[in-house]
Amino acid sequence: MKTFLKKKNIIISLQKYGIDAMSAMAFGLMASLVVGLIIKTWGQQSIILWGDNSLSQQFIVIGTTAMSMTGAAIGAAIAFRLQAPNLVLFSSVVAGILGYTSGGPAGAYVAAVIAVEAGKIVSKETPLDILITPMTVILVGALIAATVSPAIAKVMGIFGTIIVTATTYQPILMGAIIAVVMSFVLVSPLTSAGLAIMLNLTGLAAGAATVGCACAMMGFATIGYKDNKISSFVGVGLGTAKLQMANVIKNGWILIPPTFAALIAGPISTTIFKMSNIAVGAGMGTSGLVGQITTLNEMGYTTPVLISILIMHFILPSVLSLIPYYFLLKAGKIKDGDLKLDV
Repeated sequence: MKTFLKKKNIIISLQKYGIDAMSAMAFGLMASLVVGLIIKTWGQQSIILWGDNSLSQQFIVIGTTAMSMTGAAIGAAIAFRLQAPNLVLFSSVVAGILGYTSGGPAGAYVAAVIAVEAGKIVSKETPLDILITPMTVILVGALIAATVSPAIAKVMGIFGTIIVTATTYQPILMGAIIAVVMSFVLVSPLTSAGLAIMLNLTGLAAGAATVGCACAMMGFATIGYKDNKISSFVGVGLGTAKLQMANVIKNGWILIPPTFAALIAGPISTTIFKMSNIAVGAGMGTSGLVGQITTLNEMGYTTPVLISILIMHFILPSVLSLIPYYFLLKAGKIKDGDLKLDV
């Protein structure tokens, strides 16, 4: 049995399902839900600025359509990451849609993973492969979507509600915890965007999550400027802090500055500035300015909000990260070249 599963490239491991498939889900979310929301926002804001017009309406239609394809994108992304054969890959789109319809992103994830692995087992095992394989993927996906996906979504929703509620009652403590955790996740192999969406973080909790991610990104971008110049701000600050993951493994001390920034900025976000956001942008930080766009959507396109975003997402994470960085640099814990990007 083990030999058969290995032949089908089915290796059960935390790396494969907890990291690889989850990362693929994040790519699926980005290519549909997140980008769709941005395009839709362009359309909506352009109507506010210049009045109703056909181009703006088209942007709204395109964005809405892209967002409605989230389940399909998740299914295809996971199938591709799990190295599924063509027929499994194509039919995983349906499994993802079924899972997303009944259980959101978490439901799509579990439906797609199980359906894809089931499809890989039967793939090319019968003369009727062109029928049996996609039928297996779709039916298994439908079964999981009807049974497991709603339960998974409910559990994730409960956790998310607890976090959101706790942040309302304990903004200082929860602001610090959420920001630090999301800062860690953003630098790890895990996906902060997927986690925030599956937990459906909203309000102050989502705001703190955004700030935590921004601390990781702008923090590393700032302290890494000496080693990487402008590529640090472009690649890390507006791209992803995961680019520094290899350097963190080599020297864990470089993780202290952005973590310190998140610890301080998180409570400031939830108490003084009362930053809020939606789940789609909560785990994005400053990546592609998605976190800032969704924050504006949530808090309003006003000058005070723009100033708050500038301070909490860019200035404060950078300044707070520099404080421990210089102490660690002087103490010899961090040296020149420790943050050099291998890109």
